[in-house]
Amino acid sequence: MSKVLGTSTAPGGFRARLADAWARNDSLLCVGLDPDPARFPGAMRGRADRIFDFCRDIVDATAAEACAFKPQIAYFASQRAEDQLEALIAHIHERNPGLPVILDAKRGDIGATAEQYAREAFERYRADALTVNPYMGMDSIEPYLAWRDRGVIVLCRTSNAGGSDLQALSVEGGERLYQRVARLVAGPWNTSGQCALVVGATFPDELADVRRIVGDALPILVPGIGAQGGDIDASVKAGRTTDGTGMAINSSRAILYASAGDDYAEAARRVARETREAINRARRQV
Repeated sequence: MSKVLGTSTAPGGFRARLADAWARNDSLLCVGLDPDPARFPGAMRGRADRIFDFCRDIVDATAAEACAFKPQIAYFASQRAEDQLEALIAHIHERNPGLPVILDAKRGDIGATAEQYAREAFERYRADALTVNPYMGMDSIEPYLAWRDRGVIVLCRTSNAGGSDLQALSVEGGERLYQRVARLVAGPWNTSGQCALVVGATFPDELADVRRIVGDALPILVPGIGAQGGDIDASVKAGRTTDGTGMAINSSRAILYASAGDDYAEAARRVARETREAINRARRQV
């Protein structure tokens, strides 16, 4: 397969941009963008054509508190708002150069189809990183790795209870499937040095297990705090690297819908700041 390099959204690769954001904003908080028009405030409520406006206001209010933003593609596509997603990511890059955008799409297919998904994420939307599903093996991951400056974030131990149906199964050698995924992604699959993992905050023991397996080599995207009930202190203790970073801890609904009134952006800023500070307190306690 020919190498597709793409055009960087900022100097350095995804890992470098994420590390810079950790340091610059003193933050491990990733703000998830899951826009549901039924929950929009005031005159925006029910208005799918206002998705960009709502998300833009959240981004502008919380950017100083965040190390990354994570739009979930289904919330845009289901409302025929892909053009608004393009505009939103362009806005993030323009207003906050170097702050990574993780497109949460959990793609998983092989060959030419995966190449098209990569073009969608990295050319059309200009995302800095993409979540992908490892179930179909290395040849379903390889097309994304051709984009050397972009992140490939592989599902490992997800935050939903049903993840145990497969991820906790024993495989050859006596390890769990999620442990095998962690070893592969940290080792032979990480040909570009741009891989990361998804491990949910709702499973802190497994998060600690994954960190032991991969050492400080990989960042971990950690969904599940806030509305899903994951514990910040336990997550930070389990998932941090030796320098106190290594994580993008995602919160979506608790920040997006902190207020149903006209103060929604200011309320989002307040909750994002409180979450960032709680994460940083946990970092200092470890």
